[in-house]
Amino acid sequence: MAKSRLLFFLILIVVIVTYIGGCRRAGTWLVKEEIPPHADAMVILMGSFPERVLQAYDSWKTGLAGRIIIVEESMGPFSILEEKGVNIVSNSEQAATSLTELGVPEDSIILLPGDALSTVDEALAVKKYLASTGSADTIVLVSSPAHMRRASMIFRAALKEGRNSVYIGSVPSDYSSFNPDKWWRRKEDIQSVISELVKIGSFRLFEKKKLK
Repeated sequence: MAKSRLLFFLILIVVIVTYIGGCRRAGTWLVKEEIPPHADAMVILMGSFPERVLQAYDSWKTGLAGRIIIVEESMGPFSILEEKGVNIVSNSEQAATSLTELGVPEDSIILLPGDALSTVDEALAVKKYLASTGSADTIVLVSSPAHMRRASMIFRAALKEGRNSVYIGSVPSDYSSFNPDKWWRRKEDIQSVISELVKIGSFRLFEKKKLK
């Protein structure tokens, strides 16, 4: 009896240590970085656009890719203001303008219509664009570090089907305050990790089929 209890507690300790260790590594797991020598285009995903635009600009300067793709995000209720004559500048337009003011030529920036509400919508818009132009077999995603793993999953599901598959690289922004090694020490990082893990689960269970 004493031996069985000891065995139970030893197993319990192993499970707890494994669980805690896995949780501690969740932040670094989310930050997927996979940079090819060269890409046909970069895709800036919308969200925290300043840190993503800055990273895209740095990567563009190194010659990673000559084209930068941005999908127009949904304006939501702001579109009602536009209908009433209010001049609203979307985050997507601000991102494109920021890039040109940093020195990226206008003809190197492609702003795709999409009214995107999510990364899945962005992936579908990029998929449609690439299918119509046939102009890329390697693209690189630029996003916030915590978003990188999920974004890569989504774009791979959308663009790695059949003979016309596209290689998906990923460049997490160096301008983010997210700390993947100590993510449990800041409220904002905790929220980012939990949110991304939940969204990854949701994508695998419900959204992935949209990309088939």
